Amino acid sequence: MKNCGNERSSGLSIGAYPTNRFAGGVCAAMVMLFMFFCGFSPSVAHARGMSAPGASPKTIVDAAGRTVVLPDAIRRVIITCYGGATHEVSVMGAADRIVAQPSMRRFPNLLKMYPRFAATEDAGSFENVSIERIMTLKPDLVIAGITSPRANRKIESLGIPVVTAAIGRADIDALLDEFRMMGRVFGTEKRAAELVSFWKERLSFIRKRVSGIPMAKRKRVFYLGSGSSLATDGRLWWGQHFISAAGGVNVAADIGPARQVTVEQLLVWNPDVIVIHTDRSPGSTDGTVRGNPRMKNVKAVKDNRVYPCPVGAFWWDRPSPEAILGILWLAKTLYPERMKGLDLKKETVSFYKRFHDYGLSAGEYESFF
Repeated sequence: MKNCGNERSSGLSIGAYPTNRFAGGVCAAMVMLFMFFCGFSPSVAHARGMSAPGASPKTIVDAAGRTVVLPDAIRRVIITCYGGATHEVSVMGAADRIVAQPSMRRFPNLLKMYPRFAATEDAGSFENVSIERIMTLKPDLVIAGITSPRANRKIESLGIPVVTAAIGRADIDALLDEFRMMGRVFGTEKRAAELVSFWKERLSFIRKRVSGIPMAKRKRVFYLGSGSSLATDGRLWWGQHFISAAGGVNVAADIGPARQVTVEQLLVWNPDVIVIHTDRSPGSTDGTVRGNPRMKNVKAVKDNRVYPCPVGAFWWDRPSPEAILGILWLAKTLYPERMKGLDLKKETVSFYKRFHDYGLSAGEYESFF
C-alpha cells in the first residue's frame, strides 16, 4: 500500500479547496482506501480465503525460487505474462478462473476451445501493467513473468500473491516443474502428473531414436525469431532446449544471453536447417531468409531446408504444455528416417482430447502448418 502513491497522480486540484471540506474529503478517501486494501492485507487474509490461524498454509516455489503462500480459494486469476501461462492454467482445468490476461486473438485455435478468452479483460503484460485495473478486478492470484520484477513487486505491495512463470527462460526440467507447480496451485496435481508423463514418454522416444547419431553428425540448426532482424536464442533461452530435445545442435548456443546476430555470422555457422518462429499466422514464412540474396549460400537455404514452426493453440516453438508437439515436429523434420512410425497428427489429436477435452478436426490440424 505504501508504494501506491507513486503510481499515478489522482488528477484532483486541491489548491483552492476549503480547509474543512478538504480535511473531510481526505479522511473519507483514507477510509475508503483502508476498506479496499483490507481485502488484500495479510493481517486479514483469512477473510479472503487464506488459511486460518494455526493451519499450515499451502505454498509453492515459483520459477524465481520464491516461496509463495496461496489462498485456500483461487477463483479469480490475472495473468500478466504472454501466452504459455494461459495454456498451463487452461490445461489444469482452470480457464474459467482467468479474469484478465493479454489478448489471445492471435491464437484463433485457442479461442475455438475457450471462446470466453475473446472477451477477457487485459490488465497489461510484463512491466507494462495497470495497477489500477488489477485492483479493480480484485484477483486472488496473479501469474506473472519472471522478466518483470518491478511490476511484480508493485502487485505484491497490494497484498496480492504473485506466482512467477519462467516463460522463455525455461529449460525442459524447469518447464516440467512449472506444470507440477500449476497443478498444486489449482489443486489438479493428478492432471499435472499426467502432463509431465506425456512429455517424458515422448522425450524418451526421441532420445532413443537419435541416440545412435554422433554429435558431429547431428543436424545443425539455426532458430530464427520473427521480424526483419536476425534474432535467435542462445543457450540461455528456450530455443536451445527446443532444438536439443529434438536431437539437433543449436549453432547459436555460444552467444549466451545475446539475441541479435549478423548475416556474416550465419554464413560462418552455415546451418543444415533453419526453423523460423511464426509470429503472425501459420505458414507465413519470414522473408528475412528466402528473400535475402546474401543468404543464398547458407546450406539450409541451398538445400531448401527452411521451415516455419507450426502454431496450434500456441506457438509450438515456445514453452507451454503444447511445446512437446513442436519438439516432436522438429525431430521428425530433422530426422525423418529415424522418426518413422511417429504419427504427429495422432499425437496432436490425442493431446488436445486428453488435455483440452477438445476433438481436433483434420482441417484444424492442417491449419497449424
